[in-house]
Amino acid sequence: MENDLNVEKKKLQALNGSVASVTVAYNAARILSRQMDALLRQTRPLQEIIVVDNTSTDGTGAMLAERYPQVTVLRMPENLGVAGGWAAGLSYAALERGHGWVWTFDQDSVPEATTLESLSEGLQELEGREEKVGMVVPVAFHRETTAQYRAFLWRNGFVKPSAEQTREPIWFADMAIASGSLVPREVIQEVGVPRADFFMDISDFEYCLRIRSRGYKIAVISRAKMSHEIGNTRKINLPGYKRLWIKQPPFREYYISRNLAYLAWRLYPNLATKISIARYLARHLAGVLLFSSDGLACAIRMVQGFGDGLRGRLGIRMRPKAQDFRKPGAALTVAKKIEAGKG
Repeated sequence: MENDLNVEKKKLQALNGSVASVTVAYNAARILSRQMDALLRQTRPLQEIIVVDNTSTDGTGAMLAERYPQVTVLRMPENLGVAGGWAAGLSYAALERGHGWVWTFDQDSVPEATTLESLSEGLQELEGREEKVGMVVPVAFHRETTAQYRAFLWRNGFVKPSAEQTREPIWFADMAIASGSLVPREVIQEVGVPRADFFMDISDFEYCLRIRSRGYKIAVISRAKMSHEIGNTRKINLPGYKRLWIKQPPFREYYISRNLAYLAWRLYPNLATKISIARYLARHLAGVLLFSSDGLACAIRMVQGFGDGLRGRLGIRMRPKAQDFRKPGAALTVAKKIEAGKG
């Protein structure tokens, strides 16, 4: 009887140790192979590679079927956005398939061959410590410039970690981008899946804050690396003001503004958070009007999104146009904008 229990315990440990990747993709036929190849080359092998196809029309599904028959493809009935695809992928991998850990990606991220192994080693180093880890993340960097997109602290608003903190082999953040994050099944079971009604943008921040609210820590493993594209950029060089401006289409500006307003006025409605987010959006609105080629359209969508966020009008309010996805890496979260703007 005791032997049977030990065997069963080992089976459960093996199940809890299984890792599946989940990638949310939309019209990614030209770029997705780099990530698939990287996932297949991991020195710590994955037990399943899952791609959530948000009704791509460019042959993404056919490319995966032909070149990567071992990949599980979940084709959505409609474009659910990054947030909806992320929620569907986590639910399938953790709750239906029972994988112990789920490693999530945008379509424009490429981990190094040792990234998953480094994340696993970081988890081993945290064993026995008081911290209850609910998410483990690598350091994301831009492949061409090597600029890093750091995880952030939340002090009723976005706060950059100190340089000393980010030099630590392992440090703890309050929010990180979804791409590259490794989440255990028990956390998904406890806190649920990301909010599909955010559609895209800020859903990763909301999920991180939800994880943190349950007492879990978000561990950044500094030696784990992952490249990530930053989309359409423009260098701004003005007297006393230098930054990298990231151009977003109007529909993206709508969702960023709406979901940040909802986060500050509905989910965490204290005065300090409202002031912090309002200041961020005001500065960004000024930048949109000054530096974006379609600044007026973006500004109109920002104002519309802010109003909808205050009123709690979530869900899919508008969809991207085909030209919004002509270049890889078109999507950038607010955290990446903040880091890219560091002058």
